[in-house]
Amino acid sequence: MSNDILFSGWSTLARTFVIAVLAYPAMLVLLRLSGQRTLSKMNSFDFVVTIALGSTLASVILTGSVALAQGLLAFLLLIGMQYGLAWLTSRSAGIERLVNGEPVLLLHRGAFLEVAMRRARVSHDEVRATLRAYGHAALEDVEAVILETNGALSVVQRAHTGATGALQGVPGVPD
Repeated sequence: MSNDILFSGWSTLARTFVIAVLAYPAMLVLLRLSGQRTLSKMNSFDFVVTIALGSTLASVILTGSVALAQGLLAFLLLIGMQYGLAWLTSRSAGIERLVNGEPVLLLHRGAFLEVAMRRARVSHDEVRATLRAYGHAALEDVEAVILETNGALSVVQRAHTGATGALQGVPGVPD
């Protein structure tokens, strides 16, 4: 049995220390320069970039065959692609729909929309749990439950006036 399973030498520990001390702050600086949107969870692409950045940081720190310069280039590329895609989606509704998809109406005025729920693979219990989390005891008190493009469920309380501007742009909502 090899001894390097538990301890592979001081040089590998020193390399891990030095790379972590250099890579982590470099990533933080790049994230600050790129803006708050880079680590947001507004859509699936944002989520993938966040996971990829963490994975890249771990690879740079722990993999001896990955040089710090390679890791920094990977950070720059991931952040740059996310920035570019966010820029495009903020300027083109077509690209935004392509990247983000559309929200899905799951419950409207107390009635579950079965076809939409099946397509979105959301159960009645998940919708009810969301209603409870938002403090609603009765389905009739809710104007809508929407599966947002980021995977979150949103609840819109029934308005006394019938005005529901928050539902604008959600497919399936009657005008």
